Amino acid sequence: MSGTLALVRLLQLASPSLPVGAYSYSQGLEAAIESGEVRDAASAKRWIGAVLALSVAGMEAPLVARMLRAWSQGDIGAVRRWNDDYVASRETAELRAETLQMGYSLARLVCELEPETKSTLACIEAPSFPAVFAFASVQAKVEPREALAAYLFAWIENQALAALKLIPLGQTQGQALIRELAKGIPEIVDRALALPDDALGNFAPGLAMASSRHETQYTRLFRS
Repeated sequence: MSGTLALVRLLQLASPSLPVGAYSYSQGLEAAIESGEVRDAASAKRWIGAVLALSVAGMEAPLVARMLRAWSQGDIGAVRRWNDDYVASRETAELRAETLQMGYSLARLVCELEPETKSTLACIEAPSFPAVFAFASVQAKVEPREALAAYLFAWIENQALAALKLIPLGQTQGQALIRELAKGIPEIVDRALALPDDALGNFAPGLAMASSRHETQYTRLFRS
């Protein structure tokens, strides 16, 4: 597969039109807006940036990096271990249900587009979204650094789109938010690829509390 085709496949994986339901999740942002913690572009940047630094950069991105490596080496045991660690790191029922639903949807899509991959993906019981994203990236022969960057950008974009609907923000404000937050992607990628196993961490109590509050929020647009 040429480098250009691999890039095109990666763009498809990171696209907001990918039918995995990402648009239906705010990952606690809706509850933060309901409580008044997030109310404008500046506070949205602060909240999303904090989740990115405390949770995504310290746990999610490094686990994606490990699963990219494991899939590329054909180490199914390592994929299972890191997948289980990621699912266990989801602090609330909503966050856990989100990654399992998105993982199921992406796995189903990948198997429909590439039927020969079905038996391999079937080796992972209850795959998380990062596990299947990593698998699809390896299948497309995408370099780990580029796959991680695309994963992070898609996460930031989804958070910004949720903020656009909920605060609401204007389109230009939304793009400015994405642009500012995306500046940190190269550093997060470098850290994720180099972080030792004993340094993995997912300490984001504000996110856990917001997600918990969201589970019983009276009115809401998003599923998490």
